[in-house]
Amino acid sequence: MTLFSDSATDVATVSNFREVVVTHYHLDLDVNFDRKEIAGAVKVDFRCCKDSGVVQLDIHETLTVKTVQLSDGDKKTDLQFEKKPFTGYGSELQVKLNTTMKTGDTFSLVISYVTGDGPGVVWLDPEQTAGKIKPFMYTPSFAVLNRAFFPCQDTPAVKATHDANVKVPDGFTAVMSTSQRKEPGTVPNMSGETDNVYFNLPFAIPAYLVALAVGDLQSAKIGPRSRVWTEPCILEKARAEFDGVVEDFIQTGEKLFGLYAWETYDILVMPPSFPFGGMENPCLTFVTPCLLVGDKSLTDVVIHEISHSWFGNLVTNANWSEFWLNEGFTMFAQRRIMDKLFGTAYTCLEAETGLALLRQHMDDSGEEHPLNRLRVIIEPGVDPDDTYNETPYEKGYCFVSYLQHLVGDVDKFDNFLKSYVKKFQFKSLVAEDTLEFFFESFPELKSKQVDKKEGFEFDKWLNTPGWPPYVPDLSAGKELTKPAEELANYWAGETKTGGDTDITKWKTYQVLHFLDKVLEKASVPDSSIKKMVEQYPAISQTHNAEVRLRWSQINIKNNYIQDIPNIRAFLISQGKQKYTLPVYKALMKSSDEMKKFAKDVYEETKSMLHVNVRNYFEEILQR
Repeated sequence: MTLFSDSATDVATVSNFREVVVTHYHLDLDVNFDRKEIAGAVKVDFRCCKDSGVVQLDIHETLTVKTVQLSDGDKKTDLQFEKKPFTGYGSELQVKLNTTMKTGDTFSLVISYVTGDGPGVVWLDPEQTAGKIKPFMYTPSFAVLNRAFFPCQDTPAVKATHDANVKVPDGFTAVMSTSQRKEPGTVPNMSGETDNVYFNLPFAIPAYLVALAVGDLQSAKIGPRSRVWTEPCILEKARAEFDGVVEDFIQTGEKLFGLYAWETYDILVMPPSFPFGGMENPCLTFVTPCLLVGDKSLTDVVIHEISHSWFGNLVTNANWSEFWLNEGFTMFAQRRIMDKLFGTAYTCLEAETGLALLRQHMDDSGEEHPLNRLRVIIEPGVDPDDTYNETPYEKGYCFVSYLQHLVGDVDKFDNFLKSYVKKFQFKSLVAEDTLEFFFESFPELKSKQVDKKEGFEFDKWLNTPGWPPYVPDLSAGKELTKPAEELANYWAGETKTGGDTDITKWKTYQVLHFLDKVLEKASVPDSSIKKMVEQYPAISQTHNAEVRLRWSQINIKNNYIQDIPNIRAFLISQGKQKYTLPVYKALMKSSDEMKKFAKDVYEETKSMLHVNVRNYFEEILQR
């Protein structure tokens, strides 16, 4: 199969993957919490695509390479290697082979190394965990961080299988992004030792999806192919939150997009300082503890990560300029699953919430900002993480929705997606690959030249910044949005009645829509906020982080000082970037009292925050 992605470049890797390509990684890892380091050895299997006498791999300046050997069975030959600068987020490991490898040759390198204080391995002190007793470590991986975890070809263009032997201290448990796990004493590592846990994933994935976590962990069964892993103190809470729902999500996805390929689907509930919502590592999704609300109201977040099992993990963007291929298709898949499970009205309401985030982002950045195009131009030296925003998610969703609109019948489009996944599974693509297959599947649309329709040109979609030329019809959500908007007008003092003020039967996204509309108001009287506190304990006293975020923003914007204790409790309870930074930004734009409160609570909580969140807050302070 010849693909456009076969000739695509990736400026975020220094590896010579077009000459020698990785087919398998075997990792031997010894996790040391006292020194906060992983002593590792990685055996990397290669296949030559072109004659080459050099191997170039991605590493990080904080990763120390000790030796590199050519491995031929029991025979090991030391090789010369050199560490060279590449970018601010990575370095080059250049290995000189003792002979020129010919096209089609296979060979293996064994690289021994030690991780340092880099971004690819995060060490949490006990106070940053839920239990506050033992430390915790994890690899954040996305997008180009695993080069600080192990030497690799850190590009989504390369997919390889992997297995690992992981040694951890007594009292700790390791989990990995693999479908197979064997306890100590079963599979020896490269040194013949068996005091380690063995992990194996027989399916090829890009390096950014290899993940490891070690901590005081236990697990509970939540489905026929799923377990939830957490610290012991929140295990029962997590089991109750996810039990029974995850399998429904997977089975619905299978009906739409084909069989789930990864054998197992486990969830790891991360410590409170985890700065992200989730990470779709195959077989082991990392999720924020903010999902543990107690009423399953945020478990639909897991649908997004499960949808990556088809879009992102099976079919992957070939470079980070094409990130929308991962996220746009995943957002569409997520909402197709939601539509089947929760109905069209609720799904449209959730999509409205997503488009509101896109609108807010584009208002903040300016619609013509170069990052507001689907195919982002990433210049050499620019960290792909620095291009992250809502555009690939929601504008990408709109483009996939437009493709479905062109097809007409949504079931017919579902079948197209199923065929797309089957044809390109374990491949990495660029937009041309996807769109060529679209026209192969629907030749009548190609003959009509729908890709050149004025105002909706595919080239415009991909390469022009701005608001999506097409937004799907979300009017089915009006039955839920209209009451929320009327109630927001009432509490802002714009109308004397707000219809039914009882919101006890509303679902989560209806409440969020209501709060978003209240937040849009120029001001809300103190008397209204006080009455809302009394009338809506489900809002003012909730454990739902999405609700708490918006309620905090409303009170900060309107300088409702009485809510400071609740805002403080919210900031202390979690360190997720999505929730923490907007609250701090709002506080620093508010009254002097609110600004002082922000600085005080930050000093109180900064030891539990991820370093990125701390750095972002320091930037906010300097504005």
